[in-house]
Amino acid sequence: MSVSESNVVPFVPETAFGIWFLRTHTWEHHVLRVAINDLKRLIEQPLPAAPTIVDVGCGQGKSFRLLAEAFRPARIVGIDYHEASLELARQAARACRSQPQSQTEFDVLHGDCARLPLPSASADIVFCHQTFHHLVEQQRALAEFHRVLKPGGVLLFAESTDAYIRSWVIRLLFRHPMQVQKSADGYLAMVRHAGFRFTERNVSLPYLWWSRAADFGLFERLGLHHPKPGKRRETLVNVAAVKAD
Repeated sequence: MSVSESNVVPFVPETAFGIWFLRTHTWEHHVLRVAINDLKRLIEQPLPAAPTIVDVGCGQGKSFRLLAEAFRPARIVGIDYHEASLELARQAARACRSQPQSQTEFDVLHGDCARLPLPSASADIVFCHQTFHHLVEQQRALAEFHRVLKPGGVLLFAESTDAYIRSWVIRLLFRHPMQVQKSADGYLAMVRHAGFRFTERNVSLPYLWWSRAADFGLFERLGLHHPKPGKRRETLVNVAAVKAD
C-alpha cells in the first residue's frame, strides 16, 4: 500500500439532496433543535460554567447557534471532513460571533472523526449528532471522542438506527455505509464498551414523525396510536454518557 493510499479516509459521499437537506429549516428546527433539547435534559451532572464543545461532524454549522444558546460555551470547535460544508460552517461561525453579547469563540477544522486534530483532554462536551451512521471506523471514532474529553466530560450522542437508515426512502435519498449500521441497543453497547458510563435515565428513544419512514407520522396525526417502546423497532437513540475516570 502506498503512502497516499494509507492516508485515504474511509468515506461515503453524501448525495446532492442530502447536502441540500442539511441546510433546510426542517433539519435545523425539527431535527437539530429537538435533539439538543433532549440531550441537555439527559445530562445529570453539573457542567462547567463555560464549557468547550467539540461538534464532530459539524457539517454546515447549523448546530453552532443552538449549542451556544443551550450551553453558553466559551468555545465551540466544529470538525468535518467535507470541505464544501466547512466553508458554510465558517460562515455560520462568523454569524454567531457577530451576535450582540456573543462570548463564544469558534474554530472550524478539517478532520476525520477517527483521527481528531485536537489534544487529549481538551473538551468538556463532545456533540455527535446524526454523524455516527456516516462513519466507517466507528470504534476508532469513539476512542477519539473518549481521548479528547476531559475526565468526567460528556458525550452527547444522537443517532439514527439501522431500522431508519435501511428504510427505502433513506436509501433512495441519502448515502451511508450500510455495513456499520446498528440498532439502538447496538449503539448503546458500543458507547459503553468504549469507556463511557450512563444509566437508563441518560437514554432517550425518540419516535419522531420524520424518523418513521413507513408513514412519517401519518397514523398518529389520524389519531391512531404508534407502537410503544419495546414493541417497535426504535428509529432513534439519544444518550448523554460520561467519560469514565
